[in-house]
Amino acid sequence: MTYKTNDWGSGFTADVTIANGTSSALNGWTLVFDFAGNQKITNAWNGTATQSGTRVTVQNASWNGAIPANGGTASFGFQASYSGSNAAPGTFTLNGAPCVRR
Repeated sequence: MTYKTNDWGSGFTADVTIANGTSSALNGWTLVFDFAGNQKITNAWNGTATQSGTRVTVQNASWNGAIPANGGTASFGFQASYSGSNAAPGTFTLNGAPCVRR
């Protein structure tokens, strides 16, 4: 998966692409990660994002829940605010399994 941001100092947008590297299609996905600072999601698109403290959970939208096997992708994005630093999340899990960030 990739996590790319466009940062303007007190806020940012993030574009996240999930790639399925397995030989089985995914039919529904949930990506979980923790922010390293005080980032707060203000809106999201192509997925439903919820946040409790630093923990963020994003679930697929109705139209992008199926990710084909062997390299299929799904993408979502969000906007967030913060103060101080904006370090990227260190670890991600996809449907409960560790997800490799590229």
